[in-house]
Amino acid sequence: MTESATTIYAARSILTMNPAQPRATHVAVRDGRILGVGSKESLAGWGPAEIDGRYADKVLMPGLVEGHCHLPEGGMWKFVYVGFYDRRGPDGRLWEGLKRLDAVAARLSEAERDLAPDATLIGWGFDPIFFEGRRMDVRDLDAVSPRRPVVVMHASMHLMNVNTPMLAKAGIDRDTDIEGVTRMENGQPSGELCEFAAMFPVMRLIGSPFRTVGVSEDGLRMFGKVAQWAGVTTATDLVNELGDEGLATLARVTAEPDYPVRIVPAASALTYAGDPARCLAKLEEARRLNHGKLHFGMVKLVVDGSIQGFTARVRWPGYYNGAPNGIWVIAPAELDTLVQAYHDAGVQMHIHTNGDEATQLAIEAVDRALRRSPRRDHRHTLQHCQMADAAQFRRMASLGMCANLFANHIFYWGDAHHALTMGPDRANRMDACATAARAGVPFSIHSDAPITPLGPLFTAWCAVNRQTSSGRVLGESERIGVDAALHAVTLGAAYTLHLDHMVGSIEVGKHADFCVLEDDPLTVPADKLKDVPVAGTVIGGRPLALREG
Repeated sequence: MTESATTIYAARSILTMNPAQPRATHVAVRDGRILGVGSKESLAGWGPAEIDGRYADKVLMPGLVEGHCHLPEGGMWKFVYVGFYDRRGPDGRLWEGLKRLDAVAARLSEAERDLAPDATLIGWGFDPIFFEGRRMDVRDLDAVSPRRPVVVMHASMHLMNVNTPMLAKAGIDRDTDIEGVTRMENGQPSGELCEFAAMFPVMRLIGSPFRTVGVSEDGLRMFGKVAQWAGVTTATDLVNELGDEGLATLARVTAEPDYPVRIVPAASALTYAGDPARCLAKLEEARRLNHGKLHFGMVKLVVDGSIQGFTARVRWPGYYNGAPNGIWVIAPAELDTLVQAYHDAGVQMHIHTNGDEATQLAIEAVDRALRRSPRRDHRHTLQHCQMADAAQFRRMASLGMCANLFANHIFYWGDAHHALTMGPDRANRMDACATAARAGVPFSIHSDAPITPLGPLFTAWCAVNRQTSSGRVLGESERIGVDAALHAVTLGAAYTLHLDHMVGSIEVGKHADFCVLEDDPLTVPADKLKDVPVAGTVIGGRPLALREG
């Protein structure tokens, strides 16, 4: 039997994220796994090896792990971006952020002219919280087209706006009795639809493109490109509907040797409504497709909505601007049954809770499930968990729960949270990484791409600096150090995915997945962390082309 070849990669420095050996200069790779870490001399005992010096002037760290994103981060660019912030697409084009409602309409109108006559115009990334005065309604989108159906998904993915033709096609009118259908003063639907029940009639008609585009072949390849640019080698798809065609495409594309990222999907419990048995059966089918770069096994539940969309469920004293409390995506009376069923099946749950009322409900449901069916090392994770207070983090720690905090919110919506949604005191404790650490809750931080751009170094910068887009420091006491933030986007995220034995640090036996950097993130000034250039990635020991430009 021929012995496998060994390659030793030399680097200016290797940041291992392994506290037992935090730094090295060389890493040996065999069969796609890490054979040894240290100096060139310390690795000589493994026998003949090819010394690869392509990274000799670079810094290596573990491939970054995005613990909450969605595959449509790539495929969403098939639709029209109408967001407030500048954003770069997978083709490298920089899309200028739109600061006025008439600019949103103008971009949509420009795209509308190129569509086939029977096509629906679809935009994404819009958020009305940035437009003072009034919210978008049917008048704005009817001006884009009074005949063609128009759909604009909000940045949060929890609300959408549609025009009059789309309302008519979906059968939504003044007599529609669905929570989340907003209305104008005359009682007619305004075209703003809040949360999944209200959006469902539209999504059913247009084929749920915001989900299916992520598991198309083009969408997967675009996602891989975006991930590589960001230094990400393991990423979630945290709402996957487990459709047969999408599963087959996922299994085939991710199995390609040069596909640059390991995908960890979570089955969407919402897709299977109140039937966990059907979801679990489909998840078991999906698990049979697992291979080295595809890991099915998790379930995603969504309890409430979006804070900036005013659909999250928050505790007293409610929203700072007096808006009514949000929407239960899962009714409180149903959550216990669902949590118990998935817990008893042995799967890990990732539970979306934005508001602190929703967080409390989820904690109590997990507590009751554990009392009925004790289970060690479950790692049930609260996703976003933005408004959790110190007592809630202590309760999570006592139950063995994890948190994945939406640190990017500090930059993108921090000013709005300070002024409109939560008010100064509660906004200062949002995405409380330092409190989670003090309570002993294992935590990671995330982008929720495509909600915000995929980029763990930017996410780490947000947690370290807690600076809003206006430059305000939001909750200085909740800042964490650069080392803790880097842990959160590597080994911390891997832990929340039950993959810390495979990825997240440069240690013997793990996948040889590396992020290649131009500078050392532990030596640059903390306020420059987001600017450290990603030069490329390595997946399973295979160097991939460095980022151009």
